[in-house]
Amino acid sequence: MKFTRRAGLSALIALPFAGILANSAWAASLDDLRAAGKVGERYDGLAVALSDDAKGAVEKVNKKRRKIYQQKAAEQGVKAESVGRVYAEQIMKKAPPGTKFLKEDGNWITK
Repeated sequence: MKFTRRAGLSALIALPFAGILANSAWAASLDDLRAAGKVGERYDGLAVALSDDAKGAVEKVNKKRRKIYQQKAAEQGVKAESVGRVYAEQIMKKAPPGTKFLKEDGNWITK
């Protein structure tokens, strides 16, 4: 069954999201980097290194996220970019205060 509506896709992804990201060992260190202002998040569900010393961590996080997004996209018959956008909403909700988010229009906001 294909879900092309964002609401349907959101519902299918929301439950697995908690288990995939919240239980991961890298989630805690990513929160530390976000809180320190070294890592931000993007509208498409990918992390952004805001300092040179966070680049390696961001590369690892994004590699894992891309794999998850591609798997979920294949399961649902949608584009990985669509999955990433849904995950971005969940990431924003769960990120610690002070986390910076790059919006699609190029502006940064702080949670």
